[in-house]
Amino acid sequence: MFTSDRTATLNSIPPQLSSHDRILIAAKHLFARGGYENTSTVAIAREAGTSESQLMKHFGSKQGLLSAILDRGWQRISERIHMAQLNAATPDKLFGVFEAVAIELEKDPELKDLMMLEARRVRKDNTDVLLSHGFREFSNLIDHLLVDMRNEGQIRPDVNLEAVRAAYIGMIEGLLRDQVVAKRSAVHANYGLDDVRKVLGILIPAFNAGSLQEAKASK
Repeated sequence: MFTSDRTATLNSIPPQLSSHDRILIAAKHLFARGGYENTSTVAIAREAGTSESQLMKHFGSKQGLLSAILDRGWQRISERIHMAQLNAATPDKLFGVFEAVAIELEKDPELKDLMMLEARRVRKDNTDVLLSHGFREFSNLIDHLLVDMRNEGQIRPDVNLEAVRAAYIGMIEGLLRDQVVAKRSAVHANYGLDDVRKVLGILIPAFNAGSLQEAKASK
């Protein structure tokens, strides 16, 4: 459950920012604090010091606004992923991808709340699942890395790569989502970024242990 404290607001949004950026900052704060469904476009516009018509002009809808927030977050994550992949071996690239996600979301708790609790949910007014452009690109990146790993004999040829991708993404999401849920409920998740790194360092190589040679030996 989201916190019921709806009175707390941002201390200040720099007035020199464009209305587009002020709306993004205000919406991220309000969505993370009160939840997407409970936050009105009127409240967001008021928080941003602009009008609801400006919000609609820039983003088209409340869902379009959430997508824009998520895409901006994925852009920062992608920049860190790019740095992590430079000169790294293929298996290390995969670890770097998920570490980049964990680091960037640790730096931005509001974005972390939104990605873990609000992304990829069916909305009341829409039967489609929200898949931001940034998430689609992230998923495609994982697919390409897994193909490279299979070609290098690091993943068994009889294993479905889409299932592997789902397992990897589900692993990092589970680690991070429990941290978010623990702040709002009685769930225990007393671990931090270093613990997440350690778990990724153990589980990612374990998933990749079924090499091409092992697959041949089992036949």
